[in-house]
Amino acid sequence: IAAGIGDMEDDLYTMNPTGKAILLSVDGEKSLAQIALELSESYDASLDQIEQDVLGIVDELYQRRMLIKIG
Repeated sequence: IAAGIGDMEDDLYTMNPTGKAILLSVDGEKSLAQIALELSESYDASLDQIEQDVLGIVDELYQRRMLIKIG
């Protein structure tokens, strides 16, 4: 995730295609493990690496208050 122009409340962010795929998969229904497993079918990387990527981006989005926990 790269911050763009603006102040803290108005920043624009960009993601690479993998980050975008992860974000689009986070639907509040599937577990992060399920998301990683689904993505592993589309990407040439180990499941372990994909799990790390999913956890990393979800954590960063949560820290930036761009995702919230429900339930």
